[in-house]
Amino acid sequence: MKVGIIRCMQTEDYCPGTTDFKMIREHGGIFEETDEEIELVGFCNCGGCPGKKAVLRARKLVERGADTIAFASCIRKGTPIGYPCPFAKKMKEIIEKDLGDKIKLLDYTH
Repeated sequence: MKVGIIRCMQTEDYCPGTTDFKMIREHGGIFEETDEEIELVGFCNCGGCPGKKAVLRARKLVERGADTIAFASCIRKGTPIGYPCPFAKKMKEIIEKDLGDKIKLLDYTH
């Protein structure tokens, strides 16, 4: 699996993504059932509210080899601040519509 992670721009000032990287390395969280090797292709933010740039970032990650796009837990679960992104569902819909069957989408990392 070659994964690209899209994170919340609002949380990047105080979350370095270490738990996301740990989940990949240790096959934890959403990656628990993944038996294959996991390669991190890229780690970027959504571009800020309302997340319109997320589709452009997802395209770039796929161009660079990603076959899976994961939304970091800050987007779908609101981790670590307890505030999920109000635009998460729409971001996912736009990426699915744009990239279709080219990729697998994951709703969270941990």
